[in-house]
Amino acid sequence: MGKTVLVVAAHPDDEILGVGGTVARHVAEGDIVYALILGEGQTSRGRHREDIDQNVVKELHQNTLESAKIIGYQEVFFADFPDNRFDHVDLLDIVKVVEQMIDKLRPQVLYTHYSGDLNVDHQYTARAVLTASRPIGTYCVEEIYAFETLSSSEWNFDYSTQPAFCPNVFIDITDYYHKKEQAMDCYVSELCNFPHPRSLVGMDVLSKTRGMTAGMERAEAFMLVRSVRRRFD
Repeated sequence: MGKTVLVVAAHPDDEILGVGGTVARHVAEGDIVYALILGEGQTSRGRHREDIDQNVVKELHQNTLESAKIIGYQEVFFADFPDNRFDHVDLLDIVKVVEQMIDKLRPQVLYTHYSGDLNVDHQYTARAVLTASRPIGTYCVEEIYAFETLSSSEWNFDYSTQPAFCPNVFIDITDYYHKKEQAMDCYVSELCNFPHPRSLVGMDVLSKTRGMTAGMERAEAFMLVRSVRRRFD
């Protein structure tokens, strides 16, 4: 039996940027992978949240679903918290959404953002995941990994409270990188031109850099947050 895997991301495209190649590999190896995207995306780009046409958000979510088919996500769930305004939402409200998804899917493996990212939504997502996946009672989560997100992880230069993203897990995605690239190409409103890191070139460079670190052609890198091996009953 394969594992159940849940990716908890703050915004549409994070589920590809941070972990897309690894998800494609999970699926190829027989695992079932779901995505929970907490933020609606796009609405922070206007002066006020209401300035953004809801059709723009709908189109972005359609891009997510197209991308998910390429990578192999079983299903994508949207929570629609306000984009880049998670700090104006009670953390408990975010935790409850994550808790409900964990209770529903019972994943053994969780992937989420690095808590030291520049983006405030990424920070709150990481905190919510840790809170929702506390190892109490009949908990199911055996492994939690933090991924890096281009245009957020590498831009946080304040190391006074959190160190820079320092990976200690490397997953070979050489055979799956083409799917990650195709999936990211669906996000027409999110992709930028190089040298912006959130570009196809930036993604290509990072995958090769992480690969070189571990003697691979291409890799995605993670920080192991928690690993639990329970006894057999």
